[in-house]
Amino acid sequence: MDIINLGGGEPDFDTPPNIVEAAEAAMKSGMTHYVNSAGIPELRSEIARKLASIDGAEYDASQIIVTPGGKIAFMTAVNPGDEVIVVNPSWVSYEPLISMVGGRAVFVHLDQNDNFKLTRNLIEGACTPRTKAVIVNTPNNPTGRVLTKEEIGELSDVASANNLIVISDEVYDKLVFGDHPFVCVASVQGLTERTITVQSFSKGYAMTGWRLGYLALPKDLFASALKAQQHIMTCTAAFVQQAGIAALKDAEEDVLKMNSKYEGRLKNVAEALNKIPGVKCPMPEGAFYVFPEIHFRDYDSYQLTDYLLNEAGVVVTPGEAFGPQYTKHIRMSCAEADDLLSDALVRIEKAFKS
Repeated sequence: MDIINLGGGEPDFDTPPNIVEAAEAAMKSGMTHYVNSAGIPELRSEIARKLASIDGAEYDASQIIVTPGGKIAFMTAVNPGDEVIVVNPSWVSYEPLISMVGGRAVFVHLDQNDNFKLTRNLIEGACTPRTKAVIVNTPNNPTGRVLTKEEIGELSDVASANNLIVISDEVYDKLVFGDHPFVCVASVQGLTERTITVQSFSKGYAMTGWRLGYLALPKDLFASALKAQQHIMTCTAAFVQQAGIAALKDAEEDVLKMNSKYEGRLKNVAEALNKIPGVKCPMPEGAFYVFPEIHFRDYDSYQLTDYLLNEAGVVVTPGEAFGPQYTKHIRMSCAEADDLLSDALVRIEKAFKS
């Protein structure tokens, strides 16, 4: 049996041509040498413009670090012994990254029956004298949940009262659907001066292999982040940064086309899954995953993934990878071609009905 892999987070689209052409032109013009560790001035300025004009977050270009790995945010914010509140469901790398710098992850589990709503009481209840930071992800991987301005406002109240750094992972900001507008965490009053915004070109612009992203930081954290960048990454490739400028300036039409495809796929997959007895799959508000709850033979999420692999030839990710309480969930990526998704859904339905 051939295997259909819906376990990853890799867009099936190619990078838009104008972005590729910009990188090619930059290489031919000689942009193949070291550049400033924080990034080339043109791209940092363009990022600051995007954050201000589109997201409403007032970062100066001098607060931007262009990086192939936004994970250095944890080296910037967390010291040995610090506690970091992690809002579950959460991306699988957060806890290891916190541990690597000597911190301890403290998990806050959002209620699936309340649409994974973030509340003041949940965050406040996890705070201790050791709490240094809280990390949120909007749109969320794996649920697709997009935080509202009201939820972020409650986060701001708790962060201000407890002097917390907020690490906001917003790499799916270009992928939002329906009546769920994206709200940049740093745009909400009280959070700009305490938020590290982590961004990437990977998902929205189909640029995963380019390894291009950035941090937007409070002024007092910039020097620490730059040290980590200098000694771990050195700098981001100059011609790749030129591609980033092209993406920000002239790829919106391509982004909208990809988003339209993602939204259609998500709707089709959610509708098909909801027709299967024992499966409940809400329509995601953003990103390109579905996170269905599945009740089948009392299987936990690891047993479910094994069963679908062996019986249907479909790879999915167990819900428990994103938090231990999501024992009945799986994550499926919809960043695959329509025919593959259709085939996968037929196989999944057959496996659960057999």
